[in-house]
Formats: sequence, C-alpha cells, structure tokens
Amino acid sequence: MDDPQKTIYVTQPLLPALDEFVPYLEQIWANKWLTNDGPFHRQLEQALNEYLGVKHLALFANGTLALITALQALRITGEVITTPYSFVATAHSLLWNGIKPVFVDIDPVTLNLDPEKIAAAITPQTTAIMPVHCYGHPCDVERIQQIADNYGLKVIYDAAHAFAVQRHDGSVLNHGDLSVLSFHATKVFNTFEGGAIICHDAKTKQHIDYLKNFGFEDEKTVVAPGINGKMSEINSAFGLLQLKGIDAALLQRRSIDARYRTELAAVDGIVCLPDKGERISNYSYFPILVQPDYPMSRDALYQKLHDNGIHARRYFYPLISDFPMYRSMPSAAPENLPVARRVAEQVICLPIYPGLSDEEVDFILGLLKH
Repeated sequence: MDDPQKTIYVTQPLLPALDEFVPYLEQIWANKWLTNDGPFHRQLEQALNEYLGVKHLALFANGTLALITALQALRITGEVITTPYSFVATAHSLLWNGIKPVFVDIDPVTLNLDPEKIAAAITPQTTAIMPVHCYGHPCDVERIQQIADNYGLKVIYDAAHAFAVQRHDGSVLNHGDLSVLSFHATKVFNTFEGGAIICHDAKTKQHIDYLKNFGFEDEKTVVAPGINGKMSEINSAFGLLQLKGIDAALLQRRSIDARYRTELAAVDGIVCLPDKGERISNYSYFPILVQPDYPMSRDALYQKLHDNGIHARRYFYPLISDFPMYRSMPSAAPENLPVARRVAEQVICLPIYPGLSDEEVDFILGLLKH
C-alpha cells in the first residue's frame, strides 16, 4: 500500500460527498421537523418498501430497539430458540423482554441455526424461534416455518445482515412473522444508526409504530408501554441519499468477494463459505475459516493482520453463550454447541466494502499467503 500506516477495517461506511447531504439538512431546518415521523422518514419507509420488495416497514433508531420491539409486538414470552453464533444484540433483546434464550447449534455449511436441532429444544415454555441470516446468507426458511407451524410458534428473523438479499420467491425479509434489519454504520446500507421491522400487514405496522413512540395512539391516548425507538429526520435523509448508491456499492462488494475467492482457493488451510451468488448474497461480510493445516493458528493470523494495519474481526467470537449472563444456562453448555464452538475458534472476517482498492486487497491477500 502507498501508506504503510493506513488502517483497514472489516467494513467502512460509504459516505456521500458532503455537498450532496447539505440540501437535505437545509430542508430539515426549513421544515423545522427534526423527528417524530417527518417527511424524510416517510419517504425513506416508502423507498425501502419499493427497493426491498416488502409491503410494510417501520423505521427505528437502531436495530436493537427494533428487535426488542418486535418481540413486544408479538407478545413473546417464556423461551425463544436462537443461535449462539451472532452479535450479542440478538440474545440481549430477549433478556430485555424477560425472555429466556435457548441456544441451538448451527449448520456447519451455512453457519445459520440448524433446523434439525430445533425440535429437540422445544419445551412447553417455547413461544418463538429467532434465527439469524448470518452474514446475509438466508436461513432454511421453509424448514423453520414448518417446525414453527407444527408447534404453534412465532418466527422473528434477525436479518441485521440481510439487506437486499433475495431468494427465488423474492425478498428473504418477507419470511417469518417479522424480520428485523440493522442500519448501523458498518452495514451494507446504513443511516449512521438505524434499523427497521418488516411485517406483512398494515395493522401490525400500526401497532409497531405505536410501540416505537411510547405507545401513543394520538396526542392523549397511550395504548401500550412503548419505547422511544423513532428514527430522526437526519438519519432518514442520510438513508435516502445512501439508497441512491446502493446498487453500485453491492456491485463493488461482489467484485471484492470474487477476488478473495479466486486468490484464496489455492491457499491450504483457508476455507471460504460457499458463494450464494448475486442477490442471494449481499456480500456484507467475507468470513474465512482457518483450518488446523494452515501454517499458523487463527489467533496468530488475526494478530499478524492487526500488526499490519488490517483490523479484521473474529465475527463471532466468543459465542454469545460464553458471556457471563448466558453461560450458566443449560443450552449454553459447550457440548451442546460443538459446531458453533469450532467455527467461533476458526473464523476471521476480512475487510470488504466499497472503496477498498485492488492494491489493498492484494496487500491483505499477501499477508494470508505468506
């Protein structure tokens, strides 16, 4: 690289030119409407409905508040089956609602919740399943829905990574009772901070809108113990601007993904996840699994990358089930989660984002090859 001191992170937000954003700020100031379902907020909800191919979408200040509210909207209680291989917000949203997470192992190929392990974890207290579309790769939604239908359970997808991901039947976000997106600055599409809940009908959307605004139905009527989860006009405006460049950003991510795959195919001890193909993947992350036959351990490679200014991340290590608030739960026992534990000890996510240059990719690949 030209600048040996430059630091490269796993992902970096695609920032438009400041002069592109200024007109939006001027309009917000002119409107004197900073939050509470303003005009840019409404425009972004409609634009995302159209772009993503979903019927109803409620914007939130962040994805964690959206997860918490999704559970409240469906009145989930008791136990919820989920994955230990995710960001902690997945399980934290359950604890915030007084719900007990029940961890189930992951599939060794997709790294998503393993449908074959779900039924054995269901108890009379189970009310829902919360899978994660890990790295944006779709879960086995048909099998999960079949299990949910058989046992009378709700399905809430943590789709934080799954912006714009499609299947043969359309958006993956249309599956389950609700899907939850994150628009954090590190995501494929971001609003600095933000998130959304996708639902199937206007009545549910209205209920969610009440919940994210303290439960207010009108100026003097509160219908539920809601939260302050609203997205501001500034975040909404930034989202509208970001949406203009999202197709180009996805194309750049796909190109970087292809270069990694081509160059790493001949590197012994490095395994890439299967390529799901355009639109089935949004190329939000590029995880590799460091095998025992690689010349150094995963942690040694991780340190080598960091020492050279490449801030790769071990997503997801440790497992959620290893954190103090979860590890005493029976389902968190290491023997119950052998696949998740093995993957967590092997994974490194390499940098992938628009603006990552060919030279920088070559530098990263050189560190992996030598």
